Amino acid sequence: MAKGRLIYGFHAVTAKLKQDAGAVLELHADASRDDPRMRGLMTTAKEAGVRIVASVGHRLDQMLPGAKHQGVIAVVEGEARAMDLEDILDGLDEPALILALDGVTDPHNLGACLRSADAMGVHAVVAPKDRAVGITPVVEKVASGAVETVPYLMVTNLARTLEMLQERGVFVVGLAGEGEADLPTLDLSGALTLVLGAEGAGLRRLTRERCDTLARIPMFGSVESLNVSVATGVCLYEARRQRGSPRKA
Repeated sequence: MAKGRLIYGFHAVTAKLKQDAGAVLELHADASRDDPRMRGLMTTAKEAGVRIVASVGHRLDQMLPGAKHQGVIAVVEGEARAMDLEDILDGLDEPALILALDGVTDPHNLGACLRSADAMGVHAVVAPKDRAVGITPVVEKVASGAVETVPYLMVTNLARTLEMLQERGVFVVGLAGEGEADLPTLDLSGALTLVLGAEGAGLRRLTRERCDTLARIPMFGSVESLNVSVATGVCLYEARRQRGSPRKA
């Protein structure tokens, strides 16, 4: 098997083939599957000139123990996309929309956050190196290709990064149940960073103190809080709604 990182599942592998087929070294596929979904993926891979390795279920299980690979694993070159946040800001032609995640350690949650970030046109997702999950095969699968489109930056000091954003005119809003205002009442149409903490722990003290303001999501039912990935989708949609139009390509 070629050396490289592994991604798996139809969504993640298909997205990689469409966005950067040249980085796909091999595609390992369950030879026992002959359904339309698999045939479509094989056609895409062949058209891209990707080497296809016919495999069996137990072999794929050995490659990624415990993963729900759906019979598809790709070997891709290089590490997950990484960029410098200030370079990203310098290259924008619209107000920045940044997502900061403080203490999200569950790969399923991170993958879902990245997927929402891609859908809502987020320019970068930022997380601390010391207490956050990195890009794993599980994250790539749940993100359904968003790992390739949304820069995920792990920084040494999240509070300092938020300070840098503020110095560049970015409004930093932390989400907390005790927030001073309902999120929709704030002006989110300018340069913005939304900061969300892990479910249960919430924002760390230094992160909370660095935010320009704390806001809450209005709740109309009996539950008191939302999963961080669900809250991320709600918050990003409100920010994008206030901007009034999709991000330019």
